[in-house]
Amino acid sequence: MKQLPLPLHHVEPPSLENFIAGGNAECVALLRRIRAGTREPRFIYLWGPAGSGRSHLLASLSPPGELVRATLQADMSIGDTPGALFLIDDCDTLDPTGQQALFALYNRVQASEAGMTLIATGRQPPLFTEVREDLRSRFGWGLVFRLQLLSDEDKARALDAHAARRGVELAPDVIPWLLTHQDRDIRHLLELLDAFDRYAFERQRALTLPLLREFAASGAMDNAAATRDDSEGAPPA
Repeated sequence: MKQLPLPLHHVEPPSLENFIAGGNAECVALLRRIRAGTREPRFIYLWGPAGSGRSHLLASLSPPGELVRATLQADMSIGDTPGALFLIDDCDTLDPTGQQALFALYNRVQASEAGMTLIATGRQPPLFTEVREDLRSRFGWGLVFRLQLLSDEDKARALDAHAARRGVELAPDVIPWLLTHQDRDIRHLLELLDAFDRYAFERQRALTLPLLREFAASGAMDNAAATRDDSEGAPPA
């Protein structure tokens, strides 16, 4: 009899503390200052490929459920609230209305005498982002950071930390096997680890390499990957 999985494992929301910085330490240090209340520089643009952590970093600065993802309105009014922080994710997926709203928001923040910061993200550097030209130029108004993908050593640390946060113990050869035999996109690896944890929990077995190989042979690993692919619209960070 298989034991039904229960929500026993605690999964932390994205934070600067559980973000594995790797080659992005300078960017993370700046975002820590922003979180603490600093509002300089006024504009920050983060770009990098899927899996580089763009959305994780923005979510780390946002109250739960309040991260803006391509839902700007053309008539958005922001006022001149001192200390305001605007977080706009996936700018390259904005429709024309959203692009107009973001263009107006850049101009409003620039003209304001109140301390404000606007942080935006995209997959490409400012000059190559597929948005209207006048908005593209504004992406380069402030600091621009290219987010670096994690090295294999960083990914191993991220997987180990993720398992620890879930309260599970991995055999020492599980993570090296995943890095050797699977797509090295960190999102994919984390989702596989979660699926493997559920598989082991249902069978009341330890997370060992023999069980991981059984998990892979069962097709459950492929199903987890397919679910991930099907859930993607605009590639998340």
